[in-house]
Amino acid sequence: MDFTKQAWEDFQLLPADGRELMMAARAELITAADPYFRGIDADVSLPHWITVRPLASTNPSGPHIADLAGGRGWIIFTFIRRQADPQIVVTETFWT
Repeated sequence: MDFTKQAWEDFQLLPADGRELMMAARAELITAADPYFRGIDADVSLPHWITVRPLASTNPSGPHIADLAGGRGWIIFTFIRRQADPQIVVTETFWT
């Protein structure tokens, strides 16, 4: 998982509990067979504190948002499906 420069700077400014939860979410996303969790109830294996959905319903293969801790924070990311080296790029992080 890579962060854009701005997302990384935002991440560094988060409180410790927000950074810890985002790193836990990162672990869930990078170990998933498909980080977009496509299909009905496809994300049922995720912990209760994270949900993943498309950022825009009109673009289901575009950027996605991982809502954390009931909306206290989120990660916006794009999954780049490549045969040899799939990649997740985080473009925004937020914590309240």
